[in-house]
Amino acid sequence: MSTPQFRPLKFGVTRVSLRDGVPGTHYLQAQDALQPFAHRMTDRLEHWAQTKPHHSFMARRVKQADGLLGDWQHITYGQAWQTARSIAQGLINRGLSVERPVVILSENSLEHALLALGCMLAGVPFVPTSPPYSLISVDYDKLKHVLKTVTPGLVFASDARYAKAIAATVETDMEVVMVEGAVEGHKVTPFESLCATVASPAVDAAIAATDPDTIVKFLFTSGSTKMPKAVINTQRLWCANQQQMAQSMPVLAEKELVLVDWLPWNHTFGGNHNVGMVLYHGGTLYIDDGKPTPALIGETLRNLREIAPTVYFNVPTGFEAIANAMQTDDLLRKTLLSRVQMFFYAGAALAQPIWDSLYESQEREVGERIVMGTGLGMTESGPFGIFVTNPFVQAGDLGVPAPGLELKLVDTQGKTEVRYRGPNITPGYWRNAEETAGAFDEEGFFKTGDAVKWIDETDVHLGLKFDGRIAEDFKLATGTFVSVGPMRSKIIAAGAPYIQDVVITGLNMKEVGAMVFPTAAVRALSGMASNASLSDVLASAPVLAKFQDIVNQLAKSGTGSANRIARLCLLSEPPTIDKGEITDKGSINQRSVLTQRTDTVTALHADALAHIVKPQA
Repeated sequence: MSTPQFRPLKFGVTRVSLRDGVPGTHYLQAQDALQPFAHRMTDRLEHWAQTKPHHSFMARRVKQADGLLGDWQHITYGQAWQTARSIAQGLINRGLSVERPVVILSENSLEHALLALGCMLAGVPFVPTSPPYSLISVDYDKLKHVLKTVTPGLVFASDARYAKAIAATVETDMEVVMVEGAVEGHKVTPFESLCATVASPAVDAAIAATDPDTIVKFLFTSGSTKMPKAVINTQRLWCANQQQMAQSMPVLAEKELVLVDWLPWNHTFGGNHNVGMVLYHGGTLYIDDGKPTPALIGETLRNLREIAPTVYFNVPTGFEAIANAMQTDDLLRKTLLSRVQMFFYAGAALAQPIWDSLYESQEREVGERIVMGTGLGMTESGPFGIFVTNPFVQAGDLGVPAPGLELKLVDTQGKTEVRYRGPNITPGYWRNAEETAGAFDEEGFFKTGDAVKWIDETDVHLGLKFDGRIAEDFKLATGTFVSVGPMRSKIIAAGAPYIQDVVITGLNMKEVGAMVFPTAAVRALSGMASNASLSDVLASAPVLAKFQDIVNQLAKSGTGSANRIARLCLLSEPPTIDKGEITDKGSINQRSVLTQRTDTVTALHADALAHIVKPQA
């Protein structure tokens, strides 16, 4: 069998150094040193505004009168710099500060981007907040928590869709800025008037007063078991992390960078990783108003038929939809694959069948494969931390640490936890000294809670692979540990393309169970009408027969109670962000699902559900 041919891609880190610590502890770092990096991200904006002022920084489709999305509206680097200076002056005039930052409630938009840049110039932190906290939540508990934690001096929202949440959570004397619309009981400042503020030398003084320790933003964690925590993001964290990315992924600087991206800016993957990447390298970001959901994926595919990215980022659900579409969509294949140098996924495991489908389309269209990059990171690490070292990536591979980031590998509970120390690590959580103190060990390493193991114990230069979340693992009533991460990946792979994600059950039970979130592919499998309810689809004979086969196959590879699925049920209600069951980046929150669906878990293990699939001999 011949070796697959990949589109050439240079990997920045291929050699690591490993040293031993006290028993059960090891330290791993790249042999490459971290090169000097910018003091402030605003320095990069100013540089591009001076060197290529007419180059497009960001673009988004204009919403037409009929509600549809039309042509692209662009903002150049020169325009972004001048508008950000005006906004910065407006914020300075209002006396905003780290104690009174700007809270942004809205989704990705050109106005959101300009306001964030203005905050950076003024030295005022901004707080991009998950839109579902305002648009989906009923009680607004998480939004209230955000506002209480950061005590804003100004709240921004795009339009009247946010009016109800603002009226319910924001004091009437708090200034609200909106692109359009009004809020009952609140005086609303038009965003245009903020942009029309005349900049003065005070803006230059504010820029000069910022330094690497200046807080750029607060990013809130997903809050799986507690209320979300405000992660402090400094200029040093963001700039150092962008330089680490540049050295780990040299492809970013090889061509003029173009991204087509939907990932939300309130999350570190979209807001830090991708927006920062474009700003650092002087690229162009096309805001994708689509998402990897049945209702919105069409917009993503439309954009990818028109705009050819040089690097493309998504979560596994997005890549699955794209892989399926490329099988028959010639224009999508031609455009997307025309100049993309690397794909990159994060957020959850990417099932091998999706990988295979992408490779098949790539080889058919361009005669070679596109490298699928991945790694491991988190909000507290900027997020970029670990990245793959070669094109032959397998599901679960992570790779090696970025330059300047030291990993501490600590044996715990039968697994190995990875911990981080470096210039890209957060100083802590805003106004939460207790959580900050508990997040770091005695040597100053951030405790991630992620478990890893070697890809190849005989070659440490290949790096690490994911071994689940230590906090997700649990014991059966027999005292046997269940390793959740690997089991989830195994089930998803065995059930492709019918399993979107799975949650493992069995804490203090005698057997391991599984609750499955199915993909849309089960509808075709069922043979039922397109308007049939998902509950009826999942209860149909063809679907149950298919999952019976899956469970039977999994049972054959099980060697004991801890890695054998003894019972499985299919969930008709999808996981929701509002309940904390799924993060903004699309990954499942195992602990939150178990908490929200305790009745289902109990019924599954009591054989009290209508349809439970068990292994057959």
